[in-house]
Amino acid sequence: MEASTRRHTVTIALIQDGVAGDPNQTLAGTIASIRDAAGNGAQIVCLKELFNAPYFCKALKQEYFNLAEPIPGPTTAALRALAAELSVVIVVPLYERQAPGVYRNSAAVIDADGTLLGVYRKMHIPHDPLFEEKYYFAPGDATTEGEGTASGFKVWKTRYGTIGVLICWDQWYPEAARITALLGADILFYPTAIGWHPAEKADWGAAQVDAWRTAQRAHAIANGVFVAAVNRVGFEPEPGTNGLEFFGNSFVADPFGRYLVQGGTTNATLIATCDLALVEEMRRNWPFLRDRRIDAYAPILNRWIG
Repeated sequence: MEASTRRHTVTIALIQDGVAGDPNQTLAGTIASIRDAAGNGAQIVCLKELFNAPYFCKALKQEYFNLAEPIPGPTTAALRALAAELSVVIVVPLYERQAPGVYRNSAAVIDADGTLLGVYRKMHIPHDPLFEEKYYFAPGDATTEGEGTASGFKVWKTRYGTIGVLICWDQWYPEAARITALLGADILFYPTAIGWHPAEKADWGAAQVDAWRTAQRAHAIANGVFVAAVNRVGFEPEPGTNGLEFFGNSFVADPFGRYLVQGGTTNATLIATCDLALVEEMRRNWPFLRDRRIDAYAPILNRWIG
């Protein structure tokens, strides 16, 4: 395959961890991890989904709405100051209180000078046992338009590269990856909270991890982009249930779907250097975007074509 001559590298870090006792303690630990990542050369750092809270969607409890905060707000203020100090981009997934009664599963994107570039709000909201997200989150609004935005999907031109952010359940939808790539993203970040039901782990655990990774590596290949997925780790109990065991296995894949770095099931900071020239090289040699039949895809807007 003929190589592109324009090289542009960016070093990214994924902070795979669990949640400490309270939000302040978790934030302090996260700040320490971001400092360590920056000290090891990271230019863009992505945190896990709902990074400063337990995964509260395991149960329906109205008091959990109190975990939400505005964006901008106290957590983004602390991390904006850190981003400016360290000259790093930070992707900050939070439980957002947008307005009274309007709560989102969101990710704030902070540039390397501390500027809050914007917010992505999770578009696909699951409803499964112990993943009762529809109770807590309104989905992202498909009507929101503007530069770098299409039907609720977004990209940001950061100091170090153009990135897109999608959140957890979004990772199963090729449409989300494709639209974000078409907006110009070179790297798709997927902050995540996915885990095993303990009773299913023996029979299905390995297959579930493999499916999760395979689906996202396919997005990297089909769109010619880097994919960076960061999951939480650790067991979180829930009264009356067997709880959830978050399985980690965070990774970065290049546009060929090759792993640049892989995590296990414990706390880790994963660091990978991405040569963004590979995006163009991949698309020159495997021109999937060029050969799309955009005149033929209207049926995909139907829920079912039976």
